[in-house]
Order: sequence, then structure tokens, then C-alpha cells
Amino acid sequence: MPARPRSLAALALAAVAALGLAGCSAASAEPAASTPAAASTHEVTHARGTTEVPADPQRVVTLEPLELDTAVALGITPVGAAVASNVSGIPAYLDASGVEPVGTVPEPDLEAIAALKPDLILGTEARHSKLYDQLSAIAPTVFIATQADPWRDNALLIGDALGHKDEVKTLLGDVDARCDEIGKEHAVDGQTAQLIRPRDETTLSLYGPTSFAGSLLECVGFTIPDQDWADGIQADISPENILQAEADHVFVTATDVADTSLIPAAIAQNAAEFPDVTLVDTSYWVSGVGPKGAMKVLDDIEKYLSNVR
Repeated sequence: MPARPRSLAALALAAVAALGLAGCSAASAEPAASTPAAASTHEVTHARGTTEVPADPQRVVTLEPLELDTAVALGITPVGAAVASNVSGIPAYLDASGVEPVGTVPEPDLEAIAALKPDLILGTEARHSKLYDQLSAIAPTVFIATQADPWRDNALLIGDALGHKDEVKTLLGDVDARCDEIGKEHAVDGQTAQLIRPRDETTLSLYGPTSFAGSLLECVGFTIPDQDWADGIQADISPENILQAEADHVFVTATDVADTSLIPAAIAQNAAEFPDVTLVDTSYWVSGVGPKGAMKVLDDIEKYLSNVR
């Protein structure tokens, strides 16, 4: 017996139902279509161009002390970091556990980096230029131009790469506010200060206004005596010319600030010209560039000024 033809009403109901189902299907797909594919990334312009990086990176590897310091200051613990050759492992002042060393700053270990499966790598064009393509094949990679650039500018770029540029601006504002507070409390305007780093028996490095620690000495209100600075960062002198380093306040970097034997012999032999010499920790006065290192340097300056009043 042939099937009875469906009524027009039944056909209409079927069509409405089909349209309803299609509408539901379209509605359920709409949120995904309205969410841009790039919502989980953002563009960062850096020394090598423009790179799409994760908006909220979870596995960061840093190849420069400033990058490590800035990340930790933001509450981000990198999974790996290249360590400075003059510092043993991750600097203690950062109080950061769980960071895996991946070679040294001059010679990062690519295999160790790849094994950590990073989602963002931070490096430096001046140091790591030849490695950029290999690093980019592992994960999105952002380079600051050079570690000799003003550290605040570099910190802002790293903050941008990490998705926290505004927070870095706040941290830098806190550093400047602390400088003003120390300078006003101890009235250091008009006084000179010098930072000396003994390199070996024949070379002493003086750090200028563009250097990390030098910028902080001037931020507090000290004046650094003029030298023939290389890019504003440092000037190297021999021990025989130690009198070029005279200043009202002299800071000397050391790996152990309690060991006065680390004061260069040339300074000890000219004690009359250097009556006020203080040892400071190399790991953050020189190597620990960044917001956390800056606050540690300012802690030392404040403690020193409180003791000499």
C-alpha cells in the first residue's frame, strides 16, 4: 500500500524544525567564530623585527640577566635561564627556585633550552645574533638590541614581551621614587660617587652614568666624575692610574663583601685619597640588572649613607 502524502501543515512544521536546528547549530558555532585566532598572542617589535608571542607565556627562557630579573620582578619564574659567567648559578638575590641553568650568557646551551619546551625565549642581539634562527625554531624569540642600552628601556621591552609592560612601568616608577626618597633624606646633591670593578691585576673598570649601577647612583643624586666612557658604560684604567677614580664615595664590587682583602692594592696604597671605600655585591651591582637588582643596589646605598652620617 503506497505511503500517504504528508499534509502541507506537516511539511511546514518539518521545515520550521529544520530551520530551528540550523539556527541552534549556527548559534553554537558563533562564539568560536567571533573569537579572533590571535586573541592568545600579541605582537612585539624588537631588535629582529616583529614577533607574535603568547599573551600569557608559561614557559619562559631568558638569556640575559636583565630579562631574568625583570621576569622574576613581575612574579614570573622562568623555566630556564642562561647565567652570567661571573655568577655561580641563578643569582641568590632573586630568591627564585626552579629555574634551570641553560649555559652561560655568552654561550647558551641550545639543547638544554629545547628540552625545556619553552613558549617564549628572550635574548640579546648583541650577544646572541647568530643563534636567532635556531632559537626561533624552538619558540617565539624576542631580542633586546644590546645590554649596553639604558636598562629601563630594555626592561620595558621585556615587559611588553611578557605581556606586563604597564606593570614594568610601575616597578620603574617605584625605583625612581625610592631614589628621590634616599637622595632627599641624605642630601647627597653635589657629592661625587664612583663604582670600581676590579677585573684582574692590571685592569680596573669604572662605571659611568649609562651603566646600571651608575644610573642608580645618579638617580639618588650623586655625580659620577667625568671619564672617557665607552658608550657611557665604563672606562678601564690601570692600577697605576687609580687616582683617576677619586670621589667622595667609592664603591668596589666584590664576590664577598666581608672580605676586605678584595679591595684593590692600589686603593689600599693610596688610603689618604680613598678614606671611604665600601665593598658591594657584584651579583646585583653589575650582573643583576633589572627592577629587583635596582632595589637591592638602593638598599646598599641607603644602608651605607645611614652609616656615614
